[in-house]
Amino acid sequence: MARDYAARCPVSPVRNTWLVAAAILLAAEGIAAQKVRVEEELEAYPTESVDLRCQFIDGGGRTKLTQVSWIWEPTDGQRDNIAVYHPNYGQSFPNVAFKDRVVFLHNSLENPSIRISNLRMSDAGRYTCEYATYPSGNEQGTTTLIMLAKPKNSAKVMTVQAGTKSVVVAQCEAAEGKPAATIKWLASVGGNHSTSTTNGPDGTVTVRSEYRLVPTPTDNGREVTCMVDQRTQERPWVYPVKLSVEYPPSVSIEGYDNNWYVGRSDATLFCLANANPAPTTITWTAASGSLPDTVEVEGNKLMVRKVDDAVNTTFICEVKNKHGASRHQITTIVIEERREITPGPSTGAVIGGILGALAFIGIIIGIIFFIRKRQEDGEGPPKHKPPPPVKASSSTEMLNKSSAPPTATETAPLSPGEVYYEPTGREPVTVTNTHTQNLDDETTGALNGGATPVLDDSAKYDNVNELKDRTADGHHGNDLDSSNHEPPTTNISRGESFVSPAMYV
Repeated sequence: MARDYAARCPVSPVRNTWLVAAAILLAAEGIAAQKVRVEEELEAYPTESVDLRCQFIDGGGRTKLTQVSWIWEPTDGQRDNIAVYHPNYGQSFPNVAFKDRVVFLHNSLENPSIRISNLRMSDAGRYTCEYATYPSGNEQGTTTLIMLAKPKNSAKVMTVQAGTKSVVVAQCEAAEGKPAATIKWLASVGGNHSTSTTNGPDGTVTVRSEYRLVPTPTDNGREVTCMVDQRTQERPWVYPVKLSVEYPPSVSIEGYDNNWYVGRSDATLFCLANANPAPTTITWTAASGSLPDTVEVEGNKLMVRKVDDAVNTTFICEVKNKHGASRHQITTIVIEERREITPGPSTGAVIGGILGALAFIGIIIGIIFFIRKRQEDGEGPPKHKPPPPVKASSSTEMLNKSSAPPTATETAPLSPGEVYYEPTGREPVTVTNTHTQNLDDETTGALNGGATPVLDDSAKYDNVNELKDRTADGHHGNDLDSSNHEPPTTNISRGESFVSPAMYV
């Protein structure tokens, strides 16, 4: 029935507003009714001191204070009185753990604040200041004490041997901290880390982190950094360590220059070893047995006092450390005479030559680009304005062009039936079926760009002699088909350009 009633009579928004306002008023009245004033939360560190303040507020002065007590409630324990004050009976400290460490700051019921000295991590918990009053009964206020602990940070490297399995190469620890610390690794080597935590009996936490990788000789001396971050630290704690990877020696021999000639006195070989730990022994031997008499050994150095055929052999250097041994050999060849070694070009000369060659190539490329640019500009449209074209239907073609000045026949149009005489005295040629063009004096030479007209059909008749021979045979040019030689009629508007059709004789 209640559900049915709620469904039929839902709560209005106005009613919700009144409910919220009532709750706020009740909370405010509760706060106003709080007569014991304390601090809500405090933080402290071990071995330090902390003051727990308490004050009774009585606006009307009608409350009678009888006694005040401080009650400690540990995080995981039972409530227990640690300090009591009575105006007639004085002070009392019933808890043995706090007896020598707790004192009242004021001998007053209205301000029974206490001080706890030489704090311990186990002192964390809730501290309640409780009044016995009349007529309202007991009044109290609670303060939460949070104990913080700065971690003891440390980092160390683990000496390992180079191998094929992942091992711990470095450790980092943040011990006995509260709250628990966070550990990170900064490394340029390829590895990973694992972290573990251990809770202490006093509430502290110890965090340990291990960095692992597959160690190689190249990892020796590389740096990894442990970084610890915790609430009590102003900044992260950073500590770098260098890896220590041990490995057997690797050996090489240097000093031989392929110029051990007979009589040379400064020939020296050096046995170089890379090992961790350092080599314990370095031994020089020869493939032929014992070392020649002219050879002296000093540590990793083999010196030849005087080169002769006895050192024409193979020298062997063997190096040992606790992880193993390694050897290397080199064969020396003795020559009769000193070999002159021509020094190669210096680095500066080589660099200068390369730069000079690059500059020369750049100059060649620039010249080629400039020439092509000039050619492209020459093939472009003419820079001058051409003369206007002349409208005409046909033009007189000139035959037998030569370097001589034009004759009257060349400069005047020919009519049908007129005879053209060659300047060389050959037989006359009769012009038939020819269309002429009368040009004004102002437009003479304007056609064809101002040049002398040329015969377009010169491919049909390589020279005029063929035409004259045919005329001499009695054909007189009448065999020529006028349909093949008469230029077509063209309609050209003013301003258009054209090329005059050919004239055949």
